[in-house]
Amino acid sequence: MTQMNDPQPINIAEPRMERYNPHAIEKKWQDTWEASGLYRFDENAPGEKFYALTMFPYPSGNLHIGHWYANVAPDARARWLRMRGYNVLFPMGFDAFGLPAENAAIKNRTNPATWTYANIERMTGQFQAMGTMIDWSRQFATCDPEYYRWNQWFFIEFYKRGLVYKKGGLVNWCPKDQTVLANEQVVNGHCERCGTAVEKRNLSQWYMKITDYAEELLDFSGADMPEKVKLMQTNWIGKSVGAEVTFDTPAGPETVFTTRPDTLMGATFMVLAPEHAKVAELTTDEQRAEVEAYVAAAGRKTDVERQQEGEKTGVFTGSFATHPITGHQLPIWVADYVLVTYGTGSIMAVPAHDERDFAFARRFGLDITEVIRPEGGEPMTPDAQEAYTGEGVIVNSGEFDGLSGGKASIAAVIEKLEARGIATAKTTYRLRDWLFARQRYWGTPIPFVHCPEHGAQPVPEDQLPVRLPENVEFTPTGQSPLKLDREWMAATCPVCGGPAERDTDTMDTFVDSSWYMYRYLSPDYHEGPFDPAKDPMMPVDLYTGGIEHAILHLLYSRFWVKVMRDMGLTKHSEPFAKLRNQGMILGEDGEKMSKSRGNVVDPDDLVREYGADTVRTYLMFIAPWELGGPWDPQGINGPAKWLSRVWNLYFEDKPTGPAETISEADLRYAVHSTLKKIDGDFERLSFNTIVAALMELTNTLVKAKRAPAFGTPAWDEALDIFVRLLAPVVPHIAEEIWTGRGQDGSVHTAAWPALDEAAATRDTVTMGVQVSGKVRGQVTISKSATQEEALSAARAVPDVARFMEGKEIFKEIYVPGRIINIVVR
Repeated sequence: MTQMNDPQPINIAEPRMERYNPHAIEKKWQDTWEASGLYRFDENAPGEKFYALTMFPYPSGNLHIGHWYANVAPDARARWLRMRGYNVLFPMGFDAFGLPAENAAIKNRTNPATWTYANIERMTGQFQAMGTMIDWSRQFATCDPEYYRWNQWFFIEFYKRGLVYKKGGLVNWCPKDQTVLANEQVVNGHCERCGTAVEKRNLSQWYMKITDYAEELLDFSGADMPEKVKLMQTNWIGKSVGAEVTFDTPAGPETVFTTRPDTLMGATFMVLAPEHAKVAELTTDEQRAEVEAYVAAAGRKTDVERQQEGEKTGVFTGSFATHPITGHQLPIWVADYVLVTYGTGSIMAVPAHDERDFAFARRFGLDITEVIRPEGGEPMTPDAQEAYTGEGVIVNSGEFDGLSGGKASIAAVIEKLEARGIATAKTTYRLRDWLFARQRYWGTPIPFVHCPEHGAQPVPEDQLPVRLPENVEFTPTGQSPLKLDREWMAATCPVCGGPAERDTDTMDTFVDSSWYMYRYLSPDYHEGPFDPAKDPMMPVDLYTGGIEHAILHLLYSRFWVKVMRDMGLTKHSEPFAKLRNQGMILGEDGEKMSKSRGNVVDPDDLVREYGADTVRTYLMFIAPWELGGPWDPQGINGPAKWLSRVWNLYFEDKPTGPAETISEADLRYAVHSTLKKIDGDFERLSFNTIVAALMELTNTLVKAKRAPAFGTPAWDEALDIFVRLLAPVVPHIAEEIWTGRGQDGSVHTAAWPALDEAAATRDTVTMGVQVSGKVRGQVTISKSATQEEALSAARAVPDVARFMEGKEIFKEIYVPGRIINIVVR
C-alpha cells in the first residue's frame, strides 16, 4: 500500500557511505517525512481505522528518557499496524496547564504562556528526533484558548445537567499565602511555596458529581484494562454494602455507616472525625482545650497521612452515645483515623473485630466485647493481641446469638434491625465528588460571573472563551493574579445586565486531560469540542502510559465520556478500548531517576552519540516493556553494533569468514518463522523479544552470505522481508536501506510481508544426543523418523561415536522430538 504523499526516493547513484553513520541519514529522513506529509492521517484513506494514543506530556521543557521509553515502543507498533494495512491515527499534544508553569513564572518573573510555548517548541523538536510517525498537523496544547474554550463549554453544560455545583467543603489552606492549595501543593503538611503549616478550612468550592456515575465506573466490561488498574479504581471508588445505624447523643441523633451490622452488639465506643460538625457541641468544658488542640493538629495532616499505619491518636470529648439496643453509654472520641469524607464522618467502634478499633481501644483502655467467634473456636481472652476479622458464629448478642457472623447473616441481621427501626440498609462509596476548582492563574478560568442580585451565573456561550489576561503580575504571596486584576474581573450579569464579577478560580488540570483524545479527531473544529462525524474513530483502540495515572486521570476520563454519551455527543461509554501500561526506566543505581540523585539519563546526549535508531532499539530491548528496569550504560553498545552489522549486511559486498551450509530452505525457514514470531510479539506488546528476534535473524543472514543460499531467490526475498521487519523498530536506517535497494516510495507505506506458513514450519527437528545421560552432540532428523532411523543418525554423529567407541550399548531411549539417550557400559 502506498500513498500519494510518499517522499521521493533518494538518488541511489549518490555516493554510498561505507560505514553506518546515523547522523548522516536520520535528520534527512525526518525532514523528508515531515515535508511530504508521510504520517498525516487521512480518515478517507483505505484500511480499517486504528487509533493509537500515548498519554501526552507536560511541557516541562525537556523530554527525559522516560518519555522516550513511553513513546518509541507504541510508535513501533503503530508503524507495524500501518504496514499491515490499517489506517492509523497516532497524534500528540501537550498537557500544558498546571502548577509548574506558575511556579516558573513566579521564579523567573515571566508569563507562564511564554515559558510553556517555548518548552513546547523544544519538546516537539525532541519528539521529531525520535523518528516517530506522529501526525503533527493535529497537535494542540491544552492552554490554547481554542481548546480551553471547550473546557468552559463542558463546565456550563455539566452545570445545566446538575453535575456541577458549589458548596462548602474542607480544603488545604495556606495562612501566609492566603490561598487554597491542591493536595499536590502540600508537602509533609506544609505549603510547598512558603513552607507554612497548612490548615484545613471549610470554604465554598466548585464540585463535579462524579459520584452519580460511581456504580457505572465499577463496570469495566467495555474496556480491556490491566487487572491492577481495575483493582486500583475499584478500591478508590470503594463500594460498601451495609447499614446505617442511629445512636442518640447529647447533640442529637448520630447516624453511622457500618459494613458489619452483625457486630452491632460489640460496639463499645463511638469515634468522630476531627472535622465532624458535632464535635464542638459534644465536647464538654473540661475536655474543650484538649479537643480543640487535637482538632487543630489533625487539620494540618493530609488524608493520606491520617490513614497511614502507626500508633492511633485521639481524645475523649467527655460525652456519651446511647447504644440503640442495650441502652449502654458509649464514650464518644475524636480521632483522625476517621475521615469526614467517608460515610457519615463517624463510626461505631467494634474493637474485637476491627484492627484499627482494636489498636485504639488497647491504646486508651476501652472495652473490647467479642461478638463473632470462629466456628468451634475458644472465646476471646482479655489478653488477646489482635482483632478477629473473619466469619464465624454470633455470640454475646442476644436474639442474634447462633447466627452465622459475616456475609451469610448480614442481610438477615439488617432485616431484623430495620423491623425494629434501628437500622436502614445502605450502599455507600468512598469516592467523593470531584473538587476541581483551583485558586491559581495558569488553568482554565471558571466561566461564571457573580451578580449581587442573581448570584452565580454562567457566561453566555457566545462570550466563550473567557480568556486568561496576559499582562499579569505574580505577587510574592503566591495569590492568583486573577484576584488582583480588577479590569479582568469586571463583568456583566447575563440576567439583569448589571455589574458582576468574574469567578477567579481556575479548573483542575485533570479537566484538560479528561476529553483531549476527542479533540485530536478534529483539532480545528469550531462548532463544538469535536466534529460528531468523527465519533466512529472512538474509542481509542490502544491507549498507553504510566500506571501512576490509573486512578485520577483514567477515572476522570471514563466519567467524562459517560457524561458525553448521556449528552448525545458520543455513542461510546469508554474512552479507551484497550489500555496498557509501560514500566519505568530506573537509574543505573536501580533508583528512580532524579537530578538530586545524579542518575538522570539525557536522551539528547545519547542521540548525539549513537543516533535515534540505536536509542529506540535499546529502549525496546532493555527489559519487558510493561516492567521497565535499570539503565545499563554499557548495554546500548550492543544495539549500536547490531545496526552496523545490519548496514554491512546490505552494503558490504564481499562476504568474509568461513563458509556456511545454510540452504535456501533453511534461510526461508529463518525468515518466515521470525516474521511469524514478530507478528505475535507485536500483538502482545512484547518489544524486547521483537528486537531479540531481529538480532537473531541478522546472525543467520550474515552466515547466509557465506552459504549456498547467497544470491538465490530466497536471499533476495530475505533481504526484502528483513528491511520491512526493521522498519517499525528502526525507521531511519530501514528507509535508507529501502531506497538504497532502488525501491519506490517509502518503506513505511510498503505492505507488511506475507507469511508463508509452510516455509515457517520445518519437517525436521534438531535434538541433543546423550551418551549415558550426558549430551555429546546433536542431530537433525525428520519429525516422522522411525526409532531406528533416529538412533542410526544419532550413532553416526562423530562426537557421539567417539564416546561409544569400545563400549557395549546397554539401552537406547528415543522420545520423538525430545530425547535420544544411548546408554553404554
